[in-house]
Amino acid sequence: MLQAFGNILKIPDLRKKIFFTLLIIAVYRIGTYVPTPGIDGVALARFFQQHMSGGTLLGFMGMFTGGALQKATIFALGIMPYISASIILQLLTVVIPALEKLAKEGEEGRKKIIQYTRYGTIVLSILQTFFIALWLENPAAFGGSVIVPNPGWGFRLMCMLTMTTGTAFIMWLGEQIDNYGIGNGMSIIITAGIIDSLPEALRQTWVLLSPLDPSRQQLPWWKFVIMIGLFVGAVIFLILIIQGQRKIPVQYAKQIRGHRTYGGQSTYLPLKVNQAGVIPIIFAQSVILFPATIAGFFPNAGALTRIAQMISYGSGGYMALDALLIVFFTFFYTAITFNPIEVSDNLQKYGGFVPGIRPGKNTAEYLDYLMTRIATAGAVILALIALFPKIISSPHVLNIPFLIASFFGGTGLLIIVGVVLDVMKSVESQLVMRHYDGFIKRGRLKGRRS
Repeated sequence: MLQAFGNILKIPDLRKKIFFTLLIIAVYRIGTYVPTPGIDGVALARFFQQHMSGGTLLGFMGMFTGGALQKATIFALGIMPYISASIILQLLTVVIPALEKLAKEGEEGRKKIIQYTRYGTIVLSILQTFFIALWLENPAAFGGSVIVPNPGWGFRLMCMLTMTTGTAFIMWLGEQIDNYGIGNGMSIIITAGIIDSLPEALRQTWVLLSPLDPSRQQLPWWKFVIMIGLFVGAVIFLILIIQGQRKIPVQYAKQIRGHRTYGGQSTYLPLKVNQAGVIPIIFAQSVILFPATIAGFFPNAGALTRIAQMISYGSGGYMALDALLIVFFTFFYTAITFNPIEVSDNLQKYGGFVPGIRPGKNTAEYLDYLMTRIATAGAVILALIALFPKIISSPHVLNIPFLIASFFGGTGLLIIVGVVLDVMKSVESQLVMRHYDGFIKRGRLKGRRS
């Protein structure tokens, strides 16, 4: 592996792509510290230091923005509006025939859908920044602290313009990585924001251990050893889940055209265990935390406040509803992205068939049966991954701060592992193409679905 890193520096084109990607990440990280005009950053930072909790949608989104949302900087929204717009457009593609037809038009259709996604990102950013501006103006939401000295439409318009422009700029940065860097730009930017909390997690771990002053030690060494083992096990488990797939054998019939014979080879159809990726976790946590966030914007909403308390972060109601929503969205998104009838028709069109299964309707039913079983396993696994940090941070288990526990599973670690595998796959292909040894000498590294 060390030789592979050395080989990277020997290839000028690959070296430029990696340095360019690192430069874009540096620009993004600098932008997360540029304040939005009209906000008292000191008062805001003081409030979050005293009341910071992961139990709101703002806290969940803050993980993807590298803390920019809590600082209310120009990159406060991060890339979340783009992700939301992409997911919404994917859902609409199934519902609206015109978009479905556009998606099947190849490269030109893909470009138009990307353009629609950009427009949707701007619309969502404007809506979100308007509510964020109202929230920042409300002293009751911050325990009486005045975050905006001069509230009004002047501040609201400035906040909407600044943060929406910041999101558009992040979207542009991600596209630059796609064009001139290495890996998927949006995923790399999200990963950079998540990793930003790693130094603070390490600092908290050091404080809890207190190796220089055993009298102040709050985290016993035996717990720390268990944490290391859990972290290594979680990473290995996530790699297996991301890479895991059920291979369905496919045989292509021989076709004789003139004096040439085509087909006749055997291959396989891969059905991924984690077909839906991280999307069900994001959807589920966004939906379940929405009442808590709205209740924070409107403290006097009685019924909404009671509902938010019933499903408050870390409670039994929260964990049960979170697991159910993850299972639901896993099946929902898998049904959208995998169409067994279409796959069966494509196999039959090119002379392919699953051995022992009749082509056409029988093949579609067989693939639907297999995908349902695989999706069930994937849904249960995703629910366990999402709940694992909350379980080990419980007072009855390891009783460690959630910021530390978040690196033992959940959305953050799933994204980090997936993006690292994607980047390694991209670098591996570049090295092998130029006849250099890659990260592995045997087998093949498979990347996850974007």
